[in-house]
Amino acid sequence: MPVEDVIVQPEQAPVVVALEPAHHAVHSMLLVVEAEKLSGLAEWVTRTADSMSPGERKKHEFVIMGFFHAILPGASWPSFPAYVDHLATRNPRELRDRMLDAYASFAPKGAGPDRAGASDLANLDLEAVLKDEESYLGFLRERFDASRVDEELEARAYAYVVDPPAMQELIVTHLRKMWNEHLGAEWARVEPMLIDSVRAFEQTDLRNMERREAVSWVLGHELEGEHWQELLDEADRIVLIPSAHVGPYENKFRDGGNLWLLFGARLPEGSQFYAPDLSRAEIVVRLSALADDNRLRILRTVAEAGELASQDVMAGLGLSQSAASRHLKQLSATGYLLERRCNGAKCYRLDPKRIQDTLQAVSKFLLAS
Repeated sequence: MPVEDVIVQPEQAPVVVALEPAHHAVHSMLLVVEAEKLSGLAEWVTRTADSMSPGERKKHEFVIMGFFHAILPGASWPSFPAYVDHLATRNPRELRDRMLDAYASFAPKGAGPDRAGASDLANLDLEAVLKDEESYLGFLRERFDASRVDEELEARAYAYVVDPPAMQELIVTHLRKMWNEHLGAEWARVEPMLIDSVRAFEQTDLRNMERREAVSWVLGHELEGEHWQELLDEADRIVLIPSAHVGPYENKFRDGGNLWLLFGARLPEGSQFYAPDLSRAEIVVRLSALADDNRLRILRTVAEAGELASQDVMAGLGLSQSAASRHLKQLSATGYLLERRCNGAKCYRLDPKRIQDTLQAVSKFLLAS
């Protein structure tokens, strides 16, 4: 019998660290939307948000939040402009349906964990979903908490959802404008640093580690919570992307079998890789968390008490809930505070080792000691 030639795709490592310019750009644009809600983001994020007029900020939020799942790349791209060119040539209806398919993958509220990810666009009555504005909003309400559905924004988005060519034109025009006016020059500045971060992590073969161990090692901290194990187990491939803009935070996106996880660009612990820009960027992130009187007072108060609940921090320092939440989130993300659930609330305690690590990092950078 003749033997057929078989082309076998090379096996992809389940956990990789990669540059991913398109994902980095889309995520950076998302951070511009979040600039007023999070402290500690890179200076470029706040500077870009501040440079926009109120009308420009409102339009940017509308495009990014209203059509995020149409914009989010589903695969790797060599550059952000190449990805936008791809969006411009896609069938407009396919672009729209990709977003609706992402929404459909969220099981209706109350459907139970066994329904999570079970729905898809083929199982939807698309005509009924898009019948009118209220039907579309109802479709979103079924799948997301009220806090995640901006009904005014989504009502405006509906007019484009039912007109895919107009939706495509809006997205492509806005993304190109953002690249030309803000992102292009910034990417040229940070790309060398991000390449250094990727190369440093590539010195270690992550295939020798369990998924959770590999991801924790790259992020520089243990993954807390059982939900992480489920996410890691379900993913066919986990792509960790160093970001120049996310500060001490991390963000994750799922698309098909891929889990994309963005983290603050850094060097691996104990790395001998020489990258002063990366060292400086990580120090800036750590010190920015300390460069605020309220955050210093929080750290001192928690240290003196041993452990405090978030409500006690608010009451003791006279902070509003939003201010306390913002400060605690940054201090936890930077690693200065360790967080746990206690009696239905979040409780915090100081991590002295993180303080010492920061002082040593500053000393090493400035004194080469």
